[in-house]
Amino acid sequence: MSRILRRQFLKAVPLILPGLLVFKAGDRSIVAAAEVAGWHSLFDGKGLGDWKLTDYAGKGEVEVKDGQLILNAGGDLTGVNLEKAPVMMDYEVEFTAMRVQGDDFFVGFTFAVGAKHVTFIAGGWSGTVTGISNVNGDSAIENETVQFKKFDNGKWYHVRVKVTPAKIEVWMDKEQVVNLETEGKELSVRAGEIEISKPFGFSSWRTKAALKDIRWRKLAAAAK
Repeated sequence: MSRILRRQFLKAVPLILPGLLVFKAGDRSIVAAAEVAGWHSLFDGKGLGDWKLTDYAGKGEVEVKDGQLILNAGGDLTGVNLEKAPVMMDYEVEFTAMRVQGDDFFVGFTFAVGAKHVTFIAGGWSGTVTGISNVNGDSAIENETVQFKKFDNGKWYHVRVKVTPAKIEVWMDKEQVVNLETEGKELSVRAGEIEISKPFGFSSWRTKAALKDIRWRKLAAAAK
């Protein structure tokens, strides 16, 4: 292939980058955002969109700033939720979370497991408890999913939640922190205000938290 033909060929070939489709066209580049492997964004970093302030008593202010969803510390719970869960079963959710200030849970992620709902807690009970609330009527500090983790304020943690008929699995960064087989288990959210976070919501407890990069996908899309 001659140098001239090679240059023309390279100009016409699209370059695929993670999350982007970039076409070279002479001296111009056309960049189009693309859904990668079935992922759907739930937060654009510019506004609340479909998220609404969860009506907790004593809630703190919720704001969008610097591309982040900020849950400011309140008297107890502060949070946001969707009126309808984007998916109920066979799915993954990913997000990145930070405990900005405070010493309690900065991740209280309530989500659907079929017709049931549970909450994944990170940093609860004065800062270290990680697990699922509730399993067989027991909250995260009492059931088989409990782990005690040190979380640093000001540090981002990547969270991935995977829900199938057989299991609830959660990873924080690259560590699997929940591997719960659900057959024969009673699943529910903890009794109290956290119930109004259903069917899909985030909350924090007397703690300023930040969230970003919230997205979900069906596992069928992931398999493709």
